[in-house]
Amino acid sequence: MAESSETLESKESLISKEPESNTIASEMSEKEDEFDPKTMRKTKPGIKRLTLIVAVLFSFIAGLPFLLKSIEIYRSPLPFREIDTLTKSFESSTLNIPCRFQVVYLGFSLQESEDHQSYVEKQGFMISDQMRKLIGNDTVCGGCGNNYTVSVTMESGADCVRNSNFGTACLWQCGSVDSSRLKDDDEASDELLNSALHGVDGCSDLGGKVYTVMVINKDEETRTVVGKHRHAWIAGKVTEMDAVPMIANVFVKFFMNGGKEGGLVQGEFMPVGADGKVVLSFSLLNADPQDWIYDWDFKKLSTIFVAPVVEALEAVANISIESQVLYHTPKSSFSFWDEKLSSFVFSTKDLPFFVNSNEWHLDTSIAAGGRSKILHFVVYIPSAGECPLVLQLPNEKISMTNGFISPMWGGVIVWNPSNCLRDSNSRHPVRHTLSPQDLQKVFEVFIGQLRQLFGLHSDNHFTAPSGVSSFLTSERGFAEWELDALSRYYTCSNLISCVTTLGSLSKLVQSLPRMIIKDEIGKQVKVSLEAARLAQYNASLGVYDSSTVSSRQARALAEDAFFHPSIMSISYYSFEHCFAIYTPFFLPVSLHILFAAIKEVKRYKQERTKYFAWKAKVKLKS
Repeated sequence: MAESSETLESKESLISKEPESNTIASEMSEKEDEFDPKTMRKTKPGIKRLTLIVAVLFSFIAGLPFLLKSIEIYRSPLPFREIDTLTKSFESSTLNIPCRFQVVYLGFSLQESEDHQSYVEKQGFMISDQMRKLIGNDTVCGGCGNNYTVSVTMESGADCVRNSNFGTACLWQCGSVDSSRLKDDDEASDELLNSALHGVDGCSDLGGKVYTVMVINKDEETRTVVGKHRHAWIAGKVTEMDAVPMIANVFVKFFMNGGKEGGLVQGEFMPVGADGKVVLSFSLLNADPQDWIYDWDFKKLSTIFVAPVVEALEAVANISIESQVLYHTPKSSFSFWDEKLSSFVFSTKDLPFFVNSNEWHLDTSIAAGGRSKILHFVVYIPSAGECPLVLQLPNEKISMTNGFISPMWGGVIVWNPSNCLRDSNSRHPVRHTLSPQDLQKVFEVFIGQLRQLFGLHSDNHFTAPSGVSSFLTSERGFAEWELDALSRYYTCSNLISCVTTLGSLSKLVQSLPRMIIKDEIGKQVKVSLEAARLAQYNASLGVYDSSTVSSRQARALAEDAFFHPSIMSISYYSFEHCFAIYTPFFLPVSLHILFAAIKEVKRYKQERTKYFAWKAKVKLKS
């Protein structure tokens, strides 16, 4: 009975549970019918995939600064604004360097009836006006232009009157020289005036260069003499009014323009290298050593003839000297025999073909490095088959120097042996040495050729068109007033070249942002600007030598910066070039990672939206 009762209870319990299970099943089926897997999800989406792809993308982004740093171009900062300011200052106005002139009248009587001070002032105005007429409006770079002053001093016995143009510093000291001591000996008179004019201390330093014309009243024919220092004198029967145009002519034509009508040689034809260096290469050429062999003692004679010239031009250029003797060096041009002259003749038409570049190995200098300039001075000794050899000028006259120059190259002198017969038929001709007398004549011609290359006359004996009776030559080859003119012109030319080079460098650097600019270039540019400003300042004070040296340094540094090897080696390393190199390596991988990250972010947003949608529906049902 007990077992049967238990069985009945278990059956009853099973029967009672069946309705409950049916209820739960029905509820589950209803919930499943309400859940849409396309728009809902019951579990929260994971972030492992998103974290992984974002970490990879972040690693690429974090490595981008290192990549940019590895391809970064170092650029030293350049003073672009200062360069533009300096360029505009030169474009707006021509550089005119101040000049100081003074006129001293000796032996002229002062009229008691007129105001002496007013008369002297009037003389100064008349001379200045005459100078302005001669100068005109065409101002030359490096010339004085209208930036000059004229002082007039009239000394008569114990009376001495001076105009009030510019003080008394470095001017004529009344009573320094008695006019009776000035005799016909021009050399002695020149030295006497020089000692009197430079007796004041400091007159050769800052702004102390004063150009003087002495007008001496004498009972003799009027003569105008230009000395080898910074003064000239007009002596003879001449009135103050008649002397005015003569004084202005000396001031403008000689002391301003260096003796040339249109000024000195232009900057692009200057025989000075961009680095301010010049190599004077002297060569002795034996056309045919089978006829004769000539040599020279160049080292000894160069100290006598060449060293003073180098010292005189030290402000304009850094000059070095070298020499050589060459053999088997025939000329390229032809010559013909002239019975009247009893000589072989070559004309000026043959000069372009005279230099034999195939046989004359002249460019062997080791001193001319970088952008230095070489000036060749050649002594050509012809062979016995064309000796004597003379140069015929266009007017059919024979050249007195028997030489010629080639601008920017140098000069040639044809030296004929005294006896044009060959030594002998032996295989070893006798060696000769040029005598000191012959070499002195040769070097005098060389100095004249060097003067021509620098834009001056070959010598100081050009009297006819100048209105000057005599010019005194200097043992240094250049008068002081000529050196001053060279310094002024070279200062201006160097500064223009410096400004042009720095301006080109500035435009080049700004147009190429990927160009390497080393600290050395930046330093060169800054020092060049400082030297240019110093040259301008010294020029404004009339300190010619210092301004020339500073301008030469400014030009050399500007050229060094522009032609720096680092600029030339990578001047076209543009950003496009860099992009083309690195794109094949990084672009494919970067695009895949970027697209994968975008796709994963979109997927995560969608799955999270599904989860929130299911959560919201469940919340509404409950």
